Amino acid sequence: MRATRLMQLGFVAALGTVAACGSSNGDATLGDQQPTAVAPGAAAAATTSTMPTTTAVPLPTRTATLAFTGDTLPHSPLWRQAQRNTGGAGYDFIPMFEPIAPAISAVDLAVCHLETPIAPEGEAFTTDPLYGVPPDIATARAQAGFDRCSTASNHSLDRYPRGVDRTIDVLEANGIGQSGMARSAAEAEPSVFIVNDIVMSHLSYTYATNGIPPPDDQPWRVNYIDAAQVIADASAARELGAEFVFVAMHWGTEKVVEPNEQQRTVAEQITASGMVDLVVGHHAHVLQPIEQVNDVWVAFGLGNILSNLPVNDRWPDSSQDAAIVEFTITTNADGTVEVARPVVRPTWVDKNNGWRILDVDAALADPGLDDGRRRALEASRARSDEVVGAFFRP
Repeated sequence: MRATRLMQLGFVAALGTVAACGSSNGDATLGDQQPTAVAPGAAAAATTSTMPTTTAVPLPTRTATLAFTGDTLPHSPLWRQAQRNTGGAGYDFIPMFEPIAPAISAVDLAVCHLETPIAPEGEAFTTDPLYGVPPDIATARAQAGFDRCSTASNHSLDRYPRGVDRTIDVLEANGIGQSGMARSAAEAEPSVFIVNDIVMSHLSYTYATNGIPPPDDQPWRVNYIDAAQVIADASAARELGAEFVFVAMHWGTEKVVEPNEQQRTVAEQITASGMVDLVVGHHAHVLQPIEQVNDVWVAFGLGNILSNLPVNDRWPDSSQDAAIVEFTITTNADGTVEVARPVVRPTWVDKNNGWRILDVDAALADPGLDDGRRRALEASRARSDEVVGAFFRP
């Protein structure tokens, strides 16, 4: 969906009470006057002063489509290619996302994962082990159709708090919401937004930050995985009016398809709470299974949507494989939420053609595809099929 239709709120009263005030369709559900966005910390005051007091009435069934992608790692070869794309006058990552833009733009809400912080203004761009990437990666994300990004990762603090601030500032300037990092304690609190008249909340956490702690007086800079905290945050989002809560987890063991003990344990705990409706993961840099845990869909790992991890003794061929995972959600008048069986579009990073992210099935359908690239795509599809093939688009 377009960013103009994605309204970030610090509060939400029951939508049914607003519907009773005369609005009855689509984006007009909140009435003629759209509420002013407020910081999460200002929720109570905003609710008291803004929302009318009326009798709640049930809303009709509402449906939205969501798409999620995995790790974006703009290694230095990628931003050098982005620089070549402009003839040396800046950085253009847009061509890398062009092949998947139709799929991303087609859904109501598209959520990416940015594993690396954006370099603060005036500082050099760097790659592993301490990342700081060009801000233009956010422009490309927005152009491709992404609405939000999960930002909690093991690299979140690579550029310290100034990198956190810069990352959120740049995403915000490009109309992209985020969860996982924070510029203030208030911003770290759960918040809600509306898609197709469905009140949603997006939470994001990481297993660690590579030994770089947040400042002692700013523990809220990045969200760390703790099942009790995730449940508490999801509960807080419910209190703000969230009907649908999805959680992004930066977790798992690199290069390993099977979810590790932490993934299994945390997934079990947070889905058993009844507070979380969907879990998506990243960090392993390979695809991991999609399963239902306590009747909640958990996509344990979505692979690398964009990276330059070298295929050698350290990284397997599958580090170029990833998935766009699509979910259709339905909220019913009785307050129940249904999350349909996910649908997977396998993707592959074409390192020999400008690091373009190819929709594997769409690319294979091209009769003009050269033999070498066809073999590479077929091999990628076969690898992905072993892990998530049961969810491939028919």
